[in-house]
Amino acid sequence: MGDWRGVLEQLVSARGKALFGYAYVLTGNRDEAEDLLQDALVRAFRGGKTAQSVDAAHVYVKKAIATAFIDRARRASVRPKNVGSDADLGEWLRSHARQPDHAHHTDVSLDLHAALLTLAPRERACVVLRYMEDMRVEEVAQALGIAPGTVKRYLFDAIAHLRVSLPGLEFATGDTIDVSVSERGPR
Repeated sequence: MGDWRGVLEQLVSARGKALFGYAYVLTGNRDEAEDLLQDALVRAFRGGKTAQSVDAAHVYVKKAIATAFIDRARRASVRPKNVGSDADLGEWLRSHARQPDHAHHTDVSLDLHAALLTLAPRERACVVLRYMEDMRVEEVAQALGIAPGTVKRYLFDAIAHLRVSLPGLEFATGDTIDVSVSERGPR
């Protein structure tokens, strides 16, 4: 059966907080983040097959978290909405003015988090991976199993939406993807 238990224990002790934080940024809810992380760990370690190192397991579990998040959002989109759900959080935050205080950075973080929750699941996953995990477009595409051009489109749409919600927010630019041009004969 291998040493999957040892890898799991090392992963949870060394990277559990980071994995939970990643799930929390995606979901915006502590309970959902815990469930998402638990589901990803079960997916990664069921059947006794898993990566032989903590680094490989970490990458696999992060991909499982992103995939499970997108799948849950897709399933939830066809279900009736609950009144007072977490989707109302963004609206509530915008309608209740906060008093300026010494915790300006906390306010900015809460505003950003509320704005992230208004994005479509794939857009949110792309933004989180690109700007919070500091992954390149190609890495985001590989992690989500989509084309780099699709990632760029999701990022473009998400940033446009976030700039409306948070006009002072700055994003790094300059991501490029190499394009190879093949020489073809005359048509």
